[in-house]
Amino acid sequence: MKRPSYTGAHIRQMFIDFFVERGHTFVPSSSLIPGGDATLLFTNAGMVQFKDVFLGTDRRPYSRAANSQKCLRVAGKHNDLEDVGQDDSHHTFFEMLGNWSFGDYYKKEAIGWAWELLTEVWGLPKERLYTTCFEDEKGEIERDDEAATQWRQQPGIDPAHVLFFGRKDNFWEMAETGPCGPCSEIHIDLGPEFCDHKDVPNHICAVNHCARFLELWNLVFIQYNRIGPRHLEPLPATHVDTGMGLERIVSVLQGVYSDYKTDLLSPLMDMIQELTSDNPQERLANLTPYRVISDHTRAAAFLIADGVVPGNTGRNYVCRMIVRRAARFGTKIGLDKPFLAQVAEVVLQVYGEFYPELVRNRQTILDSLTREEKRFQRTLEAGVAKLDSLLGRLQPEQGQLLAGEQAFDLYATYGLPLEITRDIAREQGLDVDEKGFLAAMEEHRLASGAGEAFGPLGGEQVDVYRALLAKLRQENRLQAEAVDYNPYNDLEIEGTLLAILRDGKPVESAQPGDQVEILLPQTCFYVEAGGQVSDAGVILSDPSLPDGWEIRVDKVHKPAAGVIVHIGQVIRGEPRVGDRAIAIVDAPRRRDTMRNHTATHLLHAELRAILGEHARQAGSLVAPDRLRFDFTHPEALTQEQLEQLETSVNDHILANYRLSITHKPLQEAMSEGAMALFGEKYGEEVRTITIGGVDPFSYELCGGTHVDETGDIGIFLITSEGSAAAGVRRIEAVTGRKAYELVQRRFRALMESAGLLATSPEDLPHKVQATLQQLSHEQKQIAELRLELAKAEFAQHLEEPQRVRGVPVLATVLAEADADTLRQMTDRFRQRHPSGVVVLGSVSAGRPVLIAAITEDLVKRGLHAGELVKHVAAPMGGGGGGKPTLAQAGGKDATKLDEALASVPGWVEKRLQS
Repeated sequence: MKRPSYTGAHIRQMFIDFFVERGHTFVPSSSLIPGGDATLLFTNAGMVQFKDVFLGTDRRPYSRAANSQKCLRVAGKHNDLEDVGQDDSHHTFFEMLGNWSFGDYYKKEAIGWAWELLTEVWGLPKERLYTTCFEDEKGEIERDDEAATQWRQQPGIDPAHVLFFGRKDNFWEMAETGPCGPCSEIHIDLGPEFCDHKDVPNHICAVNHCARFLELWNLVFIQYNRIGPRHLEPLPATHVDTGMGLERIVSVLQGVYSDYKTDLLSPLMDMIQELTSDNPQERLANLTPYRVISDHTRAAAFLIADGVVPGNTGRNYVCRMIVRRAARFGTKIGLDKPFLAQVAEVVLQVYGEFYPELVRNRQTILDSLTREEKRFQRTLEAGVAKLDSLLGRLQPEQGQLLAGEQAFDLYATYGLPLEITRDIAREQGLDVDEKGFLAAMEEHRLASGAGEAFGPLGGEQVDVYRALLAKLRQENRLQAEAVDYNPYNDLEIEGTLLAILRDGKPVESAQPGDQVEILLPQTCFYVEAGGQVSDAGVILSDPSLPDGWEIRVDKVHKPAAGVIVHIGQVIRGEPRVGDRAIAIVDAPRRRDTMRNHTATHLLHAELRAILGEHARQAGSLVAPDRLRFDFTHPEALTQEQLEQLETSVNDHILANYRLSITHKPLQEAMSEGAMALFGEKYGEEVRTITIGGVDPFSYELCGGTHVDETGDIGIFLITSEGSAAAGVRRIEAVTGRKAYELVQRRFRALMESAGLLATSPEDLPHKVQATLQQLSHEQKQIAELRLELAKAEFAQHLEEPQRVRGVPVLATVLAEADADTLRQMTDRFRQRHPSGVVVLGSVSAGRPVLIAAITEDLVKRGLHAGELVKHVAAPMGGGGGGKPTLAQAGGKDATKLDEALASVPGWVEKRLQS
């Protein structure tokens, strides 16, 4: 059966349209940085953005969804890096097509639609398709006969092509506990010529046994909640989660059976060939570098578009690694100058229409790639030479590994990522101690203050809150589907105390001192999100109660869908479930936080205006006492840029722009140019903040609390600017009350300083400069006087040195002489005594200092000034060294200086004897 010729973009859109026509909501791909998920470095599967729905901590306004999700598998459990370039199908970055049902349709519809799309729409031969279902080899979980029955009912399917496999192939689990269920995979028979086990004796081609049968689509049926290793409970609602690799289905539909020959990747391969001027045979011979460069450039472009720049740790390390690995493979085919930007231009051409973030961040992508290539080129040759030297000492036949500490040193010193070191080692039949490398990196990361590693999966206590919410609804104590959350209007609300939790368990009452979680039917407290800290405040009993109580609220948390708890401590009284309560937000603290949040938006806009569009948010903290803003930029800001930035933000504050806050569909806001921050989660409807009147200069998606007008911020002052990571800068600032306090402190210090120098604040810089010049002049005079005094004092000792075996030896203290003066005096000694030993000591800033000098003739007799000065410094708890003729040392205990110098003649005597 001849199939129409489709482009990769057309196939992607056909998939989406097919499911939209069947009632699914198209959900755009989320960022490669999982929003609000600290357990993953990257989005590595289509289900990641829906994970909270399955865990019960999120709800969506739709029950059916379809999407094409950007994925990266280059770290953690799912890591395909080592296979990239070795075959036709492995990638670091790929797209995952998926359709989803959240408690809506189930196996019948999912299977029927999958078969229809593959066979009727795309025209795949039914006789070449195979499907697999779950049968537990341990006999503990029910066989999925329901899925098998549905498959056998599909028109034109061969019933013998419905197969059963065990847990490894056909049972999906999110983690050791939580949602899970059987799955059905759809495979296509490519033909005997694709078998990769032809040389294996007695091999019989079969699904899951050789490359002849290619998996196309996996339909996951989530129907259980795993409580323990052998304990599954049926979920109250069943879900569908499917995944089909776009590159793979495109390769089949385009009849090329290699991802790198599809129109998704072949244009990148063509650009590389254009850069190398290879002929077709040379391109074929260098297929691995071509594949690696194509794959890695695509991955890096998408990463940078999502705000991840090359750096030293975490996600930034991965971005740096894949850029440098691509550059290194480029050198293997003669590409010795930066070239990845030219390949990335093709990525933008192929993917830019569906993923507009690539086009929006075009210059940032190209500049970041070229800058990183140049950095790597500066150290690559030296790093590889050092690595070759280390590998030359190992014996491949003995299975020796390059030490992890040495591999990390190569990265820290020469910028060679582990993956490149490993590539080079394996090319020589060797390998690297990867665990040792990671341990060394972790030790370095913690020592440098980078903090602890990622935490647990999350959601472990979700069932407690879900059960509590269900109980409250069943008892009609909570009329709505969820706690009413509105932190944007009132700062005080009343309601019934629905639940008290202590140590994660519901209780009827609490005592003073108890740490508790409080559930109310509604709340005006802000839940920490988007960099903004949660509100604090109090929950009080009804004033009419005879025995009042009070709970201090320290933070607010959303542990499950529909549940918001106030976390704090009982201060007085005995709160009970069912009591009337008044929740009051700390208003001054909230207003301070609002000022900082709106100022953060102004700062972001002005950074982009002053530095360029590449300056994008890479993290933030909005607290009541300060704001912290991380942004992508390769170098420190100049003083002029900082002053311009601060002035521009304050100009916007003084202009007193009124903020426009609206709600609209996510895609509408994005198409209008609203700034979305990588790593943040957005719903289908978003809240937008616009600042700047008819010609706004700031337009962002944001769920945080803000002032009504920019003038409410008061004043904005930058307190610091520095490096947060490679390629990421950090600005800290204060506004409002904290800014006023800072101005007060600095003005007070200015006035006090002006008073001390008997001048006005305006003339203080000139007065300080004049005072420093005068001080410098006087210090020079003092140094000259000290030198003269030292000369006079030294002259007395110069004529009367002690003689040891006929050699003049002088060891003495010169009061208040610095090292330069002591060094000059040793020169005078050698001028007066062409053969001799001199050791001079003094005390500078409370610590002893020593200079030792030995003439050339005595050096030839075995004396060494460096060894002498170490010997003398030892009693003072110090050390030093230097050349045979001149050396310097210091110490800790100045009281032992005379004792130390007294040992000099004995040391000389002993050395002259030997």
